[in-house]
Amino acid sequence: MLLGEYHHNIDDKGRLVIPTIYREELGEEFIITRGIEKCLYVYSKVEWEKLVAKLNTLPFTKKNARTFSRSFFSGAAVCNSGRINITSPLVSYAGLTKECVIIGVNDRLEIWSQDAFNSFMEDNASELEEIAEHLFEVNDAL
Repeated sequence: MLLGEYHHNIDDKGRLVIPTIYREELGEEFIITRGIEKCLYVYSKVEWEKLVAKLNTLPFTKKNARTFSRSFFSGAAVCNSGRINITSPLVSYAGLTKECVIIGVNDRLEIWSQDAFNSFMEDNASELEEIAEHLFEVNDAL
């Protein structure tokens, strides 16, 4: 399980250090791609393969499935070291400039620009209690 929050700087060449605690969980090779809400997702090979298997069940005749797949797979890159080189399209997509926030979100990492992450947290802070209540209501009803 990936969890926690770490702050690191991306250098001028688009390189970012992945914290050691995450590297152990991700393994030697992992995948980085566009996430949702203007952040990047990082998956271990095992989690990536699970996700790909789910995406492969989507009908290619559906426009939303094609659109999502194009965005998700076209930005994907294999990484294999503690200091990863984030491609310029991914840097641009996530608005990464200098200060980054790397968070563990169970089965993946998310990489955010610090400003975007702070805005996201501030925008959702007042709704978090209500969000949690509704999410757990659904599970309690099962």
